[in-house]
Amino acid sequence: MAEQRKHPRIPMKCKVKVTHPDVGEVIVNTRDISDGGIFLITDPVEMPPVGSIVDGQVQDMPGGEGPLLKLEIVRVEPGGIGLRFINA
Repeated sequence: MAEQRKHPRIPMKCKVKVTHPDVGEVIVNTRDISDGGIFLITDPVEMPPVGSIVDGQVQDMPGGEGPLLKLEIVRVEPGGIGLRFINA
């Protein structure tokens, strides 16, 4: 199968707080990031289904937490989820 991604993935490890009514607030780690989205390692946390909108915020940045972002779950894999950044 040919690569269909619009944006190259860059390996990146950091903590992200995910907030959604189904899961409350959980802290998970990233696997990679691109201009279009982010992959989060969520095992063993059960996350909402594809199409759900969650809030995400990078933690432990110099100077505090990162900005609060809206993300859409676009892919669910064993051990993690792919999310698309939603432009405000």
